[in-house]
Parts: sequence; structure tokens; C-alpha cells
Amino acid sequence: MSQTAINTELQLKEIIVKAIKQAQEKGELPAAELYDFIIETPADRTNGDLATNAAMAGAKSFRMPPFKIAKAITDNIDLTGSVIERCETAGPGFINFFYSPMYYANVLKEIEEKGADYGKSNYGQGKKYMVEFVSANPTGPMHMGNARGGALGDCLASVLDAAGFDAYREFYVNDAGNQIEKFACSLEARYLQIYKGDEIVFPEDGYQGADIIDLAKEYADLNGDCLVNLDSRERKDKLVEYALPKNIKKMQSDIGKYGIVYDNWFFESTLHESGAVKAVVDLLTEKGLTYESDGALWYKNAQVVTERLLKKGKKQADIDKLELKDDVIIRKNGTPTYFAADIAYHKNKFDRGFDTCIDIWGADHHGHVMRMQGAMDAIGYDGDKLDVVLMQLVKLVRNGVPVRMSKRTGKAIQLADLLDEVPLDSARFLFNTREANTQMDFDLDLAVAHDNQNPVYYVQYAHARICSILKTLENEGIKLRSCTDEELCLLSSPEEKELINHLAEYTREIIESAKSYDPTRITKYVTTLATLFHKFYNACRVKGDDEHLTQARLNLCMAVKTVIANVLGMFKISCPDHM
Repeated sequence: MSQTAINTELQLKEIIVKAIKQAQEKGELPAAELYDFIIETPADRTNGDLATNAAMAGAKSFRMPPFKIAKAITDNIDLTGSVIERCETAGPGFINFFYSPMYYANVLKEIEEKGADYGKSNYGQGKKYMVEFVSANPTGPMHMGNARGGALGDCLASVLDAAGFDAYREFYVNDAGNQIEKFACSLEARYLQIYKGDEIVFPEDGYQGADIIDLAKEYADLNGDCLVNLDSRERKDKLVEYALPKNIKKMQSDIGKYGIVYDNWFFESTLHESGAVKAVVDLLTEKGLTYESDGALWYKNAQVVTERLLKKGKKQADIDKLELKDDVIIRKNGTPTYFAADIAYHKNKFDRGFDTCIDIWGADHHGHVMRMQGAMDAIGYDGDKLDVVLMQLVKLVRNGVPVRMSKRTGKAIQLADLLDEVPLDSARFLFNTREANTQMDFDLDLAVAHDNQNPVYYVQYAHARICSILKTLENEGIKLRSCTDEELCLLSSPEEKELINHLAEYTREIIESAKSYDPTRITKYVTTLATLFHKFYNACRVKGDDEHLTQARLNLCMAVKTVIANVLGMFKISCPDHM
């Protein structure tokens, strides 16, 4: 909520406490220690702008019916000097409070004063949060899941920043390990097929994508058959040396077009080269958490996760149902598994001083969450400081029918394809309209629509409409200016109050969005804001005979414009002044 709303609640709490003490002094309430009570916003604003359970919470202490306590409180309440106009008792003992016009004036003054900083807070107290997202495998093009993860991760980091955290964006490049060897084998087969045809059998588990064929042909066009007679290992190394940087550069280019700027691109290969992977395996071994079996080194995942869950109060019988298993961390051939590198990577994150690390993973990584949190516990860190957002799949639809292939390439739709077809604004906004844990249908027709059915267009139109209002009136000689308290207090219609109340909730929405790692709260908030603005505009003439009321309504329009711009700017979405 706005600072105005926060201050109002704090002030009201003091007023209620004072009323209770005064009632006790008069003998209307018995002597008792002060108890906790809450002040909240009712779901239905017709029942008041704020409500307290102070009377019901005091029933045990005072040994009195709540409605009698409520009467004693309201009889002694003094609202002088506050932005609360009146109060009334409802039901068994709720006390409802109603804002005075000055409250609404103060909200608008706060927005005017803070401008682009309105909505920001110090809730996070500068704690360092890393958000690792996308982290696509560099062996092929990025896909729709990466598109959703990119929008989600980048906007979540922006929300965290606005809530007072120090958010850091990182991309983890899996440029080592088994997938790179598979990439090498695939490239080798496609390269040799150019010169030896069908006598070269493509690996069963190889990467089948046309991009592999293209990369092999590119190398052959540039360098000819120079690799044909080389040793297989040398040939694969040469092909990977050529192809992998090209893929990574393409990923970075696509990500850049998507409006994402990472603070760091972290390469898995550096963990192996620095000895960090070996070091973490040695650490687990020192702690007695590994054993050898069938020529491989295993990590006691089942033991670690069981201990973790028992500490959290889980019953052994429920844990047994999970059928936890141990994990290989060093293969028979002596190479570390992906899991070993992942433990080393997360250790590296915490060693860099991050208070909390947030990973955005696909829903297929569900089983990996507990074992990674357990692994952090195992090496002496706090697994609870590793948070994972699991993201469901995206299904592209056009005319209600699933779209599986790109018209341009005839291949699976990639991030680059999406950005060729769909405006960046639509992609970033629409991917944040459904919670990460829900499957999403991305409607291509909706994404390019220039009407109110497209939520980002709807919000942008509200901003453009306000710009048009301001420009039109300025051309008529009516220029926006700051208003006096008396002028702002003229805003008294239900539509005006509803709109200002929503504006006052913006800071709270950012904080709640940061706490829940859910940027969709913000897209829903700003969409509702646009709706409430249109409702106000249709109900209240901005330009009227009363110059003071006209200016007050212009100030309200400007406040809405400011908040829409703040939301869209935070999500790196354009904010047009005309459409």
C-alpha cells in the first residue's frame, strides 16, 4: 500500500489504543493488559474502508461481549486530526472506519511527489537475491518454455528490485558434460554424412534438429573435408569449438531482442576447469555422504533428504512414500554428472554472498528441488535459502487450434520465431498473466490484436487516452497544475474513490508479488487499474464548469498515468502516448 495508507493504519491503531485506555479509565472497560488486534481492508468497501477486530480480540481479556467492547471503544474514539471521517459497529463487534476526503487527497499528493518512484519500497532492505532463469541448453535453439521463463524471470527480478531487494540476473550456460558430448557426436555424424553419405549412422540418442545439419554444413562450406581423416576426438572437439560459440551468441542475441539484460552469463565449464566440481565431491565424501558402487561414486541423497524432511516435521511413513533414491555424482568413466556440477554451481552462488537464490525451472524438474535443497544442507549451507519456481508448459494456439510448427522454417516454434511474429510488449506481458504453476495457452491472434481483448493493448490504451486528454485540454487553454488540498477533496464520487483506493494499493501489490515470486499480481493489478480508469472517465466529466473540480480530475488522471507508466516501465514494456 501507499505510504499514505500505511500511515493511516498506524494512526488508526494509535487512536483505537487510546480509546481503549480512555474507556478503562472511565470504568467502561475493566483493567487488562493491552492485546493484539488487526486492522484490515474489508472485501466489500461499502462496509467501510478499514475494519478492526479490536472488540472481538478483547473479549477474552475483558470477559465481556464483543458488541459491548465495541460500543465502549467507539464512544471514546477521537478522530480529530485524522483522515478517518467516521466509524460504526457492525455484526457481533466489528468496527468499520470510513476515510475522509483528505485521505484521497493525500494519496494523489503522494503519487505526484514520488512520480517514477511511486510503488517502490525498502521492504527487502537491500538483501541480495539471485534470479537464475532460462539457462537454456546451448546445443540448440531456445523454445517456448524459454520464452515464458525469460519473461517470468526478468519481470520477477524487476519486482524484487522495486520491493527493495537487490536482484541479480544470471544465465547458467551448460557448456560441459554429457549434453555437450552428445552435441559433439551429433555434429560429427552430420559432418561425415556430407562426405560419406548413408554409411555414417546417426547416433540413436543424438540431436535430430535441422540446426545440427546447418552447423555441420556451415563448417564444411568454410573448411571442406579437413576433419574427415582426423581422430574422432579431435574431429568432435573442432566441430564443438566452431558450433558452440555460434549457438551461445545466437542465444545471447535472442535474449537481447527479448529485452533481457543479464548481470552475468555463468559457464558450467568454469566449474570443471577451476576444480570446483571435484572440490564439492571431495567435501561430500569427507562428510561421509558418498559411497562407491558398480564402479561409480554415489551421493546419499535418500539419507540427506530424509533428515531434512524429518526436521521439518514430516512423518517417516510419509517420507517412505516418496521412494527417495541415491544419485550418481561420478560416473564409471570418471566424469562428474550434471548433479555434481549443479551442487558446485549452487555452492558458488552462496559463496558469492547472495542471501537467497531463486531458480526458475520447468515443471519436469519437480523431483530435483528437494535433492538440491538437501545438497545445500549437506555441504553446510541453508537449503531453505534456495527457492525454486516451477513453470508449466506453454501451448501456442491460433484460432483455438494448437500451433506446433513455424510457417517460416517448418520446424518447431522457437523464441526467435515468436519475436518475429508477436510484438515484444505482448510477449512480455502475456507470459506474465498466468501463474507459473499453471499450464498456459499463448494465443497468437490475441497477442497481435489491437483491441481491448489484448490486455497489454488495453493497458497501453488507457495511458495513451490520458495523454490525449491532457493534450486536448491543454490546446483548449486548460493546463494541468498542482491542486490544493481543498480542490483534491472535491473528488467524492464512488468511481473516483474506487480508483484512488486502487492506486493506493500499488506498493502493497509489489511487495506481495515479491514475497510470492508472482509477477502476475502486477499485470492483474494494472489491468484492473485501466478498467477502473475507463469506468471513472465514463462516469465523470473531466472538463466541467467548475475549474477546481476539473483540475482535481486532471490530477487523478495524471496519477493513473504515472502508475501505468511505472508498471510498464518496470516490465520493460513501451508506454505510448498515442495509439
